[in-house]
Amino acid sequence: MLESLENAKDELKRVDHLIFVSLKYTRTVDVLKNVLVRMIEAYDFMIESMLKYLEEKNMIFEAPTAPHVRATTLSNQFNDEIISEHMRNYIKFKKILKVEDYESINEFRRHVALITEIDGEEVTINIDFLTEYFKTMKEFIKYVHDKIIQ
Repeated sequence: MLESLENAKDELKRVDHLIFVSLKYTRTVDVLKNVLVRMIEAYDFMIESMLKYLEEKNMIFEAPTAPHVRATTLSNQFNDEIISEHMRNYIKFKKILKVEDYESINEFRRHVALITEIDGEEVTINIDFLTEYFKTMKEFIKYVHDKIIQ
């Protein structure tokens, strides 16, 4: 449980480096996508730690393996709006990475962005969005830690 949280923190360190170093010098959509991959991996570790917590408390029998089911299980078991919101974003990020039809604008410039459509909604991923969401994820990992270490 704690090991998974440490792994999530390590992934967030990689996200930090990608945002504040790599994107500074290499402003491409590929780097934006790599940031999303690392964010998803951090979420995977946080989800794993919360599922282990639920197993230890005998709230679930066995942790599901499918990502969407894992996120839904957590949303239902914790019945917490913060966790539910992050699980919705986790699923949304996974959908963004699966989309092959996206538009990249302003590559090699400050306002590089990936634009795509998910569930009928236009989504724009840019440096500012990733920076703000990174801060949110850092707060969320503290929230998860406090939630499972009571």
